[in-house]
Amino acid sequence: MIKINLVREGRAVRGGGAVQAATPSVAAAQASAAANVNNIIIIAFLIAAAVAAGAYWFIMKGKLTNAQEQVTSKQAEAQKLEAIIKDVEAYQKRKDSLQKRIDLINQLKQNQKGPVRVLDRISQDLPDLVWLDRMSMGGGAVSIVGRGLNPNAIANFVDNIKNDPMFEEPELGSVTLVSANPLIYTFDMSFHFTYAPKPGEATGTAGATTTAGATTTTQGATPGGRKP
Repeated sequence: MIKINLVREGRAVRGGGAVQAATPSVAAAQASAAANVNNIIIIAFLIAAAVAAGAYWFIMKGKLTNAQEQVTSKQAEAQKLEAIIKDVEAYQKRKDSLQKRIDLINQLKQNQKGPVRVLDRISQDLPDLVWLDRMSMGGGAVSIVGRGLNPNAIANFVDNIKNDPMFEEPELGSVTLVSANPLIYTFDMSFHFTYAPKPGEATGTAGATTTAGATTTTQGATPGGRKP
């Protein structure tokens, strides 16, 4: 005769149903936990991204501020340099203007000294027995009308002018006998002058540039000066 324990089998059946009922709850809890972890990871990633973006923004803002400060500093330096350049240009203009005035004054002084120097050199070149009746000077040229007691004395005067480094080659005009007792000859001569010595020659008087100055006329100069 076979006996079957229905009570134990019923309990077993009821216990199996409980296990099957509990399994969906555990799965749901695990799914919820995984979702929470994912949310936490996403939130952490967003926070990190926000922090990185904020740090990047602050860094770029600092660089931009530094660049703006450098630009402002460079502009201030440029303005200072521009002011200095203007001052230098104004100083240079004043210097050039002053130099032109100085050069003009020196030129005027030289022009004033020029005729005196020419007269002095001619008087040194004038030998005995020769004197000047009239002399005119202008445009860098000298014209002389004079008298001499003999042609040799007049020739000596011409040679003295020729050998003087201040004067160019003289041109002797006519030599005319105007008095037989005593013997007196008239002559005229012209030549150009320069305040600078001729190349290769020296002079005891300081040189300068050739000047076309005012006309000077001398009459009645007596004989004298350097002898040949």
